[in-house]
Amino acid sequence: MTHPLLLFAVAILLAPFSPGYGQPARRLKVFVSVDMEGLAGVVTAGDVGGTNGDYQYFRKIMAEEANAAIDGAIRAGATEVLVRDSHGAKQNILPGDLDPRARLLRGASTGARNMMEGIDSTFAAVVFIGYHARAGTPNAILEHTSNGNVVDFSINGVSLPEGGYNALVAGLYAVPVVFVAGDRAVVNQIRSLLGAVEGIAVKDEIGDAINGMSPKAAQDAIRAGVERAVRARACYRPYKLAPPYAMSLKVRNDSKSFDGAAKVRSGEFSFTNPDLLRVLEAFNALK
Repeated sequence: MTHPLLLFAVAILLAPFSPGYGQPARRLKVFVSVDMEGLAGVVTAGDVGGTNGDYQYFRKIMAEEANAAIDGAIRAGATEVLVRDSHGAKQNILPGDLDPRARLLRGASTGARNMMEGIDSTFAAVVFIGYHARAGTPNAILEHTSNGNVVDFSINGVSLPEGGYNALVAGLYAVPVVFVAGDRAVVNQIRSLLGAVEGIAVKDEIGDAINGMSPKAAQDAIRAGVERAVRARACYRPYKLAPPYAMSLKVRNDSKSFDGAAKVRSGEFSFTNPDLLRVLEAFNALK
């Protein structure tokens, strides 16, 4: 019988000749953008901000849905996860509530990426949590596009929810969106734009009320869905529109201006540029 110490010594001697020896582990980075309106249980504006509703409760739910996404991504092999707090002033997730295996990008940023601040070409997949449908969408909860002033935002004739233009930002870096969680309206809306991405509808709108999952059930579904989506990331394609990017923005109050943007008529602006981020700058200035 060969002595175990001899086998160990042979293994050490042969290690430099083994495939992959000395190579750093391959990184798998996942970007998670987390909003609030599409969280399980959220039904009114007081749930997602202010002092009179259940905001303090739902910011905990926000962190827990983010943590479920983090866990699912890591189960699928992610080596790095970046969570972007994407709601309002971007200071909703309390840092101590987030899974320590992830990093948190918190606070408003001045760049055009906004809800996608931090994305770049080193990421392999994007996950949307707590997302909502665009302004004017029927059978949706707290539907809007960026703020209450926006009636419609389209690029190259495609009317976009926040998940749509955020997917375009990811597409600039060749990163696909692989998963969305929110109400059924946004899951259907994102799929109509991006194709059959993995999605979890945590609630359905019924006359401005909701019929939805419990937070625990939603978190379990998100964890499993994100794991499936990240494992299948090669099946998804980045979302792209061909430049130049022609923006049409309809707003209730059109008192703002942006260099190069034209007021087509009362309440409507147009702006065209080959740089998507420049178009989003115009959108952020005019909305």
